[in-house]
Amino acid sequence: MTAPATEGPVAPVSGWARVYSIAAAVLLVAAAVAAAVAILRFADSERRRDLAQWQARLSLVADSRQAAVQAWLDQNLGEMRSIAENQAVQLYLTELSQAKGDRAAVTDEPAQLGYLRNLLVVSAERAGFGGGRATSVGANVRRTGSGGIALLNADGKVLVASPEMPPIDEALARRVAAAPKDKPAVIDAFAGAAGSPTIGFLAPIFAVQSDPGTSARIGHALGLRELGEGFHALLRQPGAAPGSAEVLLVRRGANGSEYLSPLGDGTPAMRRAVGAEDLAREMRGDLAAGLDYRGRDVLAVMRSFDAVPWTLVYKIDRDEALAESTARRRSLIVGLGLLVALVAAAFVAVWRHASSRRATEAADRYRALARRFERQETLLRTVTDSQPDLIYLVDGDGAVRFANAAVAKRGGVAAAALVGKSLADIVGPDHAKRIAEVNRKARKQGQPKSRLMREAREDGGERVVQTGHIPIGRGDGAKSAVLVVERDVTGAVIERERRARALGGVVDALVALIDRRDPYCADHARRVGQVAAAIVEAMALDATHRQTVQTAASLMNLGKVLVPTEVLTKTGKLSDAEMQQVRESILHSADFVAGIEFDGPVLQTLRQLQERVDGKGYPQGLKGDAILLPARILAVANAFVSMVSPRAWREAIGMDQAMETLRRDRDGAFDRRVVAALEHVLENAGGAERWRDFARPPQVVKA
Repeated sequence: MTAPATEGPVAPVSGWARVYSIAAAVLLVAAAVAAAVAILRFADSERRRDLAQWQARLSLVADSRQAAVQAWLDQNLGEMRSIAENQAVQLYLTELSQAKGDRAAVTDEPAQLGYLRNLLVVSAERAGFGGGRATSVGANVRRTGSGGIALLNADGKVLVASPEMPPIDEALARRVAAAPKDKPAVIDAFAGAAGSPTIGFLAPIFAVQSDPGTSARIGHALGLRELGEGFHALLRQPGAAPGSAEVLLVRRGANGSEYLSPLGDGTPAMRRAVGAEDLAREMRGDLAAGLDYRGRDVLAVMRSFDAVPWTLVYKIDRDEALAESTARRRSLIVGLGLLVALVAAAFVAVWRHASSRRATEAADRYRALARRFERQETLLRTVTDSQPDLIYLVDGDGAVRFANAAVAKRGGVAAAALVGKSLADIVGPDHAKRIAEVNRKARKQGQPKSRLMREAREDGGERVVQTGHIPIGRGDGAKSAVLVVERDVTGAVIERERRARALGGVVDALVALIDRRDPYCADHARRVGQVAAAIVEAMALDATHRQTVQTAASLMNLGKVLVPTEVLTKTGKLSDAEMQQVRESILHSADFVAGIEFDGPVLQTLRQLQERVDGKGYPQGLKGDAILLPARILAVANAFVSMVSPRAWREAIGMDQAMETLRRDRDGAFDRRVVAALEHVLENAGGAERWRDFARPPQVVKA
């Protein structure tokens, strides 16, 4: 056994201390390596973010320039289509076609040809197909201009042209012959008469009053123009800063590809082919990375066109685009590397300095936390134990983590013994299952929930419990705890139901009194309530609507106590004054129950029962949705029952006839949705069978 050291040399480090030191060093190295990897990954993510930003910026310009070029192509095709659809052009070529090319047989041929020549000159000047005005250019005169517009016959021969229209050589004739026969087309760029890049626009001309098609084509409108500075200006983005960014047009072909636009090194258009080194070698979504025609690394985006085999390429030197990103990445790596080294050095120093104090401080801290938690638990338990409600905390696995004295009393054990137990062991499996279902919804939605639960007692009675469920905790909602508060509200619910039964008894007695005064309307209120409830169910409305229409139906005839019996039982037609008495009786019904508090809008429903959807009702003239939905439902149910039930002055009307009457007055007196719901009940939900007895005459007992 080693004696404790007093003075003299420091005792050698024990074996376990050496193991701890090695483990700490290994962890430090691992942390440094992990930090380096994290730094590189972060720097790489920053670079990908910069590339994504450049993709968006390049795409914005490329889309803009593509739209400008496409609009230019569409505009020129539109010019040719306009000429081809000109009635004078179609008339002249139709006559020439019918005369099999004999111009002498064309009506007033010189005048028509002169008009067409002027038309082509004006169109060429306006649309930019060449320029200048000539006095007379016939089909047999050689033209050496840079562009123009010409009318061709079915064989591709020039009939008339604008002054600067170049000749149609063999190669151009082949392009015209290969164009689609029934729709406008673009003749792709070629070396024109002066050797400059030229493009053609072709539109078929069809005979007058013939359907467009190959068989009816009698010629073409052809426009040629140079791909000059005006066209190349479309490739320059307005407001773009100078730099290496460049918009190029590349034409794809079976025998290779070439640049259709001038290059930044001064190479004219159509003077350089696209080599393999110029094609993108790497794609990141819509962003290409590769070598351009100068052999430099670039970032680029590409856009294609529908009418021509062109590709628009917008590129920028990679070094220029990512210069700021590269510098920021280098600074980030160096800075974070130094920070990691500094943190590691500080960690070693602090670890060596504080290792002797760490355990003592941790123990003191844990003791302070334990005392704090103990005081908090004492306060929490003091507050909750003073409450008669059951208060407990249930985790995601259904285990109780806290319970107050009321829960312990119900479980018959101490509160501390409940922690960790299953809720089913404390409150029973059935009640625990219902609690768990509401807890699940509270966790899923992250919001407090409340429920009214009924359950049988052992003595045969019923127990009603109001429960509140409050989700607590962060992170995974499926595993968070839920604080449950249970309150026994049996007495309050029983008292409320007793008052409701008493009110229902009073209502039934009043309804019976009215039924005795008007035997032909006996059971009318009950029947209206049945029909209205069926409509509510068909419309998938909630229980409040159902309770409202049934209560209002029971009370709607109370006001008839103010109507004389002789009026109620009169067999002849009622006078206007008598009708007004009956009409006002429903409003009197509302006045009788004005002081009673109902769960739904019963009073408002009674006051609006005689309103009409079209606004012509009584007494306020409400219209459409301004009338409560229960009132609209009750109006349809009341009218239906009144029609299919016999009265003192008439027999019952058949259900089909009653429905036809209701359908005729849709959007007038009645809501069409409510009428449709009633029709559904009659035809598909057994309503016609259930209510067949409505047509039976009442058993009138004579006094």
